[in-house]
Parts: sequence; structure tokens; C-alpha cells
Amino acid sequence: MYWDIAKNRFVGAVSLGYAPNGKRRRPKVYGKTKTEVRQKIRDLKKEVQSGVKAPANYTVTDAVSDWLERGLKGRDEKGTIGKNRSMANKHLIPFIGKAKLKDLSADDVDDWLDDRSEFLATRSLRDLLAILRRSIEHAQRRDKAARNVALLVTAPEGRPGRPSKALNLKQAEAVLAAARPSRLYAYLVLSLLSGVRTEEARPLTWDHIFLETGDGVPPHVAVWRSVRKHGETKTRKSRRTIALPQQVVDVLEEHKRWQKQERAARGMEWSPASRVFTTRSGEPLDAANVRRDFKAIVKKAGLAPEWTPRELRHSFVSLLSDHGIPLERIAQLVGHTSQATTEAVYRKQLRPVITEGAEAMDEIFAQRRTTTAREA
Repeated sequence: MYWDIAKNRFVGAVSLGYAPNGKRRRPKVYGKTKTEVRQKIRDLKKEVQSGVKAPANYTVTDAVSDWLERGLKGRDEKGTIGKNRSMANKHLIPFIGKAKLKDLSADDVDDWLDDRSEFLATRSLRDLLAILRRSIEHAQRRDKAARNVALLVTAPEGRPGRPSKALNLKQAEAVLAAARPSRLYAYLVLSLLSGVRTEEARPLTWDHIFLETGDGVPPHVAVWRSVRKHGETKTRKSRRTIALPQQVVDVLEEHKRWQKQERAARGMEWSPASRVFTTRSGEPLDAANVRRDFKAIVKKAGLAPEWTPRELRHSFVSLLSDHGIPLERIAQLVGHTSQATTEAVYRKQLRPVITEGAEAMDEIFAQRRTTTAREA
């Protein structure tokens, strides 16, 4: 150790053996005091003993960027990767991104999350912490980090998030009535009366919808695909075949006739493998298309604008539960691996079970139409 007069600092060095090219490794460390230099030398020796040679200038931003680019291969660019990138760019990188990963402490992570808790919901804070944990874990696997300090931290409570809601029967009928003239009508009827996820409805093709059947097999839809990467459904249990209520069958038959006419008028070839739901130009629907059109329909129905397409699925669960369908049956219909998942996700939409109905949705909406007709 010696004093560098020109730069007004202490300089220390430690021998770390030899590089593959035979050159001696003798990195230098710097500090304003001898104690600081000695500590840096000890840290270097620990890295050598652990087999990790953390780059001195490798930052949190570098770790997160590397994880997004290399640690999520095979994931959907617009879905999983896009969501994580957006959260990191908004709430992680601007606040702790410049910190060197080797110097990041659990206190730094705690302070960052506590600051964000004033603006984000608890679920978002947990997601942010998960991004940091996975980014550092990815860096560890590449010998760019000695330890994962994010594992020492627990996400704090944040702002109350907006709970998912469910349409009641009157609201559901108002939405469907408002949607009747729109391209999204059949999409909404299928989503509300069958409980398919919005990501499962968008990629549906006509060869997966069976409106004309025989041998006692009811009309049904084969939910085997989604817009996730490689077209896989959310889980293996999500691959399911669902019987369709008669109202859905009627609407889809009408939608199919209309789509054939539209394609013929535009000189487009009809194919049974073509998508059921498309834009005006024949392109596949994306989440933004559905959200935009659904918002306009909800407004037309006289409801508050904060409703989202995914809450049609919550409404499906709520209406079935109100009708007395058992929880385990609902779990099968929505494609959950167990009824515990259904209960955890949709606990606010579940009511006490009384009886089971085989054609619940037909009964629910038929009863409502009969009551309305009598009142008129």
C-alpha cells in the first residue's frame, strides 16, 4: 500500500493469480484512508474464494437489462417481457439503477420500496421486488454478483389496489345490449357466458368451435390456445373443452354468417382455420383493440368507465355462484388446476352453494328475459 500524492489517495494491490493468457492478475484498489483500502482488498479476496469476480462497474440497470434480454427467452415480448420492462423503466431503474450491484445493500432496496409504496399497490411492489431478485439471480449465474441482497427484503404494504369487480345480471344485460351493433358483440357474449380468458378468446379459430354436433354431444368450444408465447394456454389445466349455452351458439352462428359475407365482399378467401374475431381489416385482435372498444360499450351501457374486459370472467364466476353452481364445477369451467385457485382469485365473486344447474347460463338469462317480458 502506498500514498498517491498526485491523486491524493491510498493505493493497494492484491495478487489474484494468473489469467488464461499467463498474465499476472494484480488489480489495484483505491481509497482515501488505509482502512478503506484494506476493506476493498478483503472484499476482493472474498470474491476470489467464492469464485465470483463481480465487475466493479456493473450496475443494477445492467443486471435488469441483461435479465430482460437473456433471462426471459421464450417468453412473450408483448406480454411478460413488455410488462416487466415497463415496470422496471418506470419504478426501478430511475431510482436505484445507477447503483453498482456489488455495493447494493438490503437497506438500499428497503428504502427504494418504501419510497415507491406511496404510489404503488402492494401487488406492484411485490412484482418490482421479484424483478430485482430475478435480475440479481441471473447476474449470480453469470458470476457478476456475489450475493442477492433482494432476498433479504420483504415488500412493504402499498396503496390499496383496485379490486376486480363482477357485473350483476342487470349490468351484464346492459353491456350486451350496448354491444349488439358492434364487432365485439360475439366476443363479449362468448367471454361472459363461457368464462374464457380474453387471451384465449382472441386467438380462437373456427375449427376450434363446434356449433353443429351429433350423437348427443352439445355444441362446444375447444380452448386449446392463447396469445401467450408459442400459443400455450396459461396452464395445462387451462386446456379444456366447454359446452356452449344456446345463446352463445345463436350469436356465433350469426357472427359466422356475417363474417363470411364480409370476407366475400372484400374478395378474401374463407378458411375454417381463420380467426373468429378480427379487426375491420381482418387482422387479429390485440388487447388494446378489445380494451378500447369495450370501454366505449361500457360507457354506452351507462356504466362507470373503469370496467375492464377481464372482469367479464369475474362476472361469469359471480353469476354461476349466484345461481348455486358448486365451486369445484366453476373451477373446471374456468380452467383452474384446483378449486383453491378459484376461491383465492374469485373469492369476492363466490356465494354460498345451493344446487347445481347443467345449463346455468341459459337458465340465468332465460329467467331474466321472461321476467322482463312479464313486466312489460
